[in-house]
Amino acid sequence: MYPQKIRQAYHYPTMTSADLDKLVEHHERITFKKGDLLLKEGQISDSYYILEDGIVRSYIYDYQGNDISTNFFCKDELVIEVASIFHHIPTQENMVCLTDCVLWEIKFGAFQGLFESIPALTEWGRAWMALQLLLTKKRTLDIISLSAIDRYTLLLEEKPQILQQAPLKHIASYLGITDTSLSRIRKELVGK
Repeated sequence: MYPQKIRQAYHYPTMTSADLDKLVEHHERITFKKGDLLLKEGQISDSYYILEDGIVRSYIYDYQGNDISTNFFCKDELVIEVASIFHHIPTQENMVCLTDCVLWEIKFGAFQGLFESIPALTEWGRAWMALQLLLTKKRTLDIISLSAIDRYTLLLEEKPQILQQAPLKHIASYLGITDTSLSRIRKELVGK
């Protein structure tokens, strides 16, 4: 049953079973169809989600109007636009369902109330944010220091479902390469 996965998402050594029960009861199961937007550029995010099933993509438009993938969210991951939700500012990103999706939503107000009443949630939040900072730094360094084929291989290892279900143009923009380069890399790897 998926509420157990929600409990796992918030697992932290000092989190009690009662704390986890409170967290689970504030999440609502919702579904979206392929192509539905969870968040649109210019909106202020008022909730975040845990993804039960499907794939969500975040993207921006660059200065030339090109659609650039900034992230892919997969099963059991938190789908969140941190800057918008925590600073109450309009987002620069869009979040779209690449597949039909099942998500568990928690509204920011409910999260804030839980954050203030569950001490372990504060520690969990710090640990989660520290991990996100680390992953963001790693992605930045990987884009600069790894070859396109190494970035592709890393994505294949970390999130193989993306390569099976996301359009190649979205994967290419996420990797910082052209569609043509991505096709060449895929052919090269199949030939090995």
